[in-house]
Amino acid sequence: MMDGQELVSVLVVEDDPISRDLLEACLAQFGYDVTVVEDGHQAVEQIRTGRFRLVVSDWEMPQVSGLDLCRFIRRRQSSGYVYVILLTSRCGTQNVVAGLNAGADDFISKPFHPDELRVRLRAAERILAMESRDLLIFSLAKLAESRDADTGAHLDRIRQYCRMLAEYLSTTDKYSGIVDGEYVRMIYLTSPLHDIGKVGIPDHILKKPGKLTDDEFTIMKTHAAIGGRTLDAVAELRPDVGFLQMARDIAWAHHEKYDGTGYPRGLAGEAIPLAARILGLADVYDALTTKRVYKPAFSHETARAILVEGSGKHFDPHLVQAFLAVEDAFISTCELLRDTLEQDAEEQPRPELVTS
Repeated sequence: MMDGQELVSVLVVEDDPISRDLLEACLAQFGYDVTVVEDGHQAVEQIRTGRFRLVVSDWEMPQVSGLDLCRFIRRRQSSGYVYVILLTSRCGTQNVVAGLNAGADDFISKPFHPDELRVRLRAAERILAMESRDLLIFSLAKLAESRDADTGAHLDRIRQYCRMLAEYLSTTDKYSGIVDGEYVRMIYLTSPLHDIGKVGIPDHILKKPGKLTDDEFTIMKTHAAIGGRTLDAVAELRPDVGFLQMARDIAWAHHEKYDGTGYPRGLAGEAIPLAARILGLADVYDALTTKRVYKPAFSHETARAILVEGSGKHFDPHLVQAFLAVEDAFISTCELLRDTLEQDAEEQPRPELVTS
């Protein structure tokens, strides 16, 4: 178990039924959560769910070989590294080089010995455990949040709202080919970084106990560009890492509006990255339904009406429809993760749409 509590999920890809059954039995005995498929096509579909970070695959399979599967895994923009062990009867330097070039991490000769398999899997776990990305992302987001006393459980709610919207989009005809399990996981991980640029906003503006002046709001709006440029620099160093690209898109564009009247670039429609469109709706809903220094918390009904009115103007109409489809889950999350110290004031007349 990688974290001492959860079973590690391992995908086994093997077309030979005897080897397949033996692998499944050994891995279950070792304490892994095992999913077994018979060919590379089925493996591709399983990889797309984002559930697996350990894959044990036969090298020689019809249609989609173990090498083809490795190449597919390495081409994907993944939120986490997938470790691949190839089972093979091949030997020699040429075959090792071919496997490594395709993206394999390790090899086990067939017929395999269970003890060797267990040792190599444990080594894979140690390597994966070194990847502390999830913790780093949320730590950076908490750093930004720590400078803004009003946000409370904002990050926890935002990531849940984004996950719900993305999961629904994955079931629609328009987005089912774009949003899969891995995309859902990535937006859940990266959404807390949307306001990372607030570390560059002066305290007298960020922590002002009241409504901002026009000049102060102009400065506040620069947090999107500050965060975008910061993550641009990181993403340029690792252009192959998908979660950095998504984090950058979210930081830059979560205050853009569907009709092009947002900031900082005035993007419109689908020129706004999908992840930023998702985050933008989730962020406004959270701002409306929680108490801030400049406003009381508004009811779900009021927030719902504002989002619906903003369809096609502030928000992507597809995202508004997604919100309406999962609004019960939004209500539950809002209540469950309500700020501990929040005392909602009596609702005032309907506000202008919150954008800060």
